[in-house]
Amino acid sequence: MKKYHSILNAVILAGIILLFLGLFYLVIKAGIPYQDPTPAMQMRYAVNMEIGDTLTKIGAGMTLTGAALKFILSRIRRAIPDKKH
Repeated sequence: MKKYHSILNAVILAGIILLFLGLFYLVIKAGIPYQDPTPAMQMRYAVNMEIGDTLTKIGAGMTLTGAALKFILSRIRRAIPDKKH
């Protein structure tokens, strides 16, 4: 059981890292669009927004899924009595 908890901790940590990378792309790299951008600036903005959006969704999904599975495993572990004789 402890092996699964360490794996889930790694999944949660990786999800948080991806979430913050996605937010970095959305806020810092893409930022606020220019008022009258050139086509190259418009393309760069669209690419950065897409990367940020995708990384944020994947990171949030990994974090929430890992946390939910860790919670479920802890509940199952409490419900099953130890058989130490």
